[in-house]
Amino acid sequence: MRERKSVKSNPQEQHQNGHSSPFKLAKLLDPDASWDKDQLGDALHWIRQALALVCGLLWGAVPLVGGIWFILFVVLSTGIIYAYYALVLKIDEEDFGGHGALLQEGLFASISLFLLAWILVYSLAHF
Repeated sequence: MRERKSVKSNPQEQHQNGHSSPFKLAKLLDPDASWDKDQLGDALHWIRQALALVCGLLWGAVPLVGGIWFILFVVLSTGIIYAYYALVLKIDEEDFGGHGALLQEGLFASISLFLLAWILVYSLAHF
């Protein structure tokens, strides 16, 4: 079993009302940072959205067509999210609802964004 990471509290990061400071980008790559469920969910969601936009623009510009590219995006997106929380952050996934909850965070919204970008760029650039 993995040891749980202690929650670090820095007085300089506290607001006047006692809440912790807003999300910082440096926290994204810090394996020692403490995460709550909402913060991690937001981070995974936005990473997946950025990846969907980049892949959709790239797939449309190349131009790639066919279902294999859609499946490749889903596999790539899921693999990157898994590698991020398991290998980079090294969190215990059971504290956040398990692999299923973490892997589906932002999945359907990213599929929509990916398809929108892919179809739009492909249609505008090649027709």
